This record gives sequence, structure tokens and C-alpha cells, in this order.
Amino acid sequence: MEQLMKADIFFFISSVATVVLGTMVSILLFYLIRAGRNLYELSDALKGGFKGSEEFVLELRGRLEDNVIFRFLFPPRRRKKPPKDQAAKD
Repeated sequence: MEQLMKADIFFFISSVATVVLGTMVSILLFYLIRAGRNLYELSDALKGGFKGSEEFVLELRGRLEDNVIFRFLFPPRRRKKPPKDQAAKD
């Protein structure tokens, strides 16, 4: 009789622990899903911001390259001509 009572207590405690553990896992998953959604929205916002800044940087680069002082300080690179041996092979 005593063994049956111990088994009932063990199964009761196991059942309660399973319910508590399942509840905690459900809460954890809920917060992880919310965090994932927030990260997704944040990454979309950053992508839009980067596209806008990319256009600005390209426009600024074009202005700088057309500037006389910039061309004086940073002259355009001259490309080296390949040796005549390689030019004949290609």
C-alpha cells in the first residue's frame, strides 16, 4: 500500500512539473517570437535607410569627383598598358 502511495505522489509531482515546464516554454517561445518580429521590422527599416543614404553618398561622390580641388589633390589613376608580349597573345 505504501508503494502505491509513493507512486501516486511521484506521478502527481511529475504531472505538475510537466505543466509548469510546458507553461514556461510557451512563455519563452512567445517572447522569442515577439523579439524575432521586432528584429525583422528593425532590419526592414534599416534597409530603407541604407538605400536612402546610398543615393546621397553616390551624389556626394559625383560632386566631389567633379570638383577641381579634389581632382588636384587626388588625380585620376592612369591605367598601365600591358606589355606588348601579352597584348599579342590575347
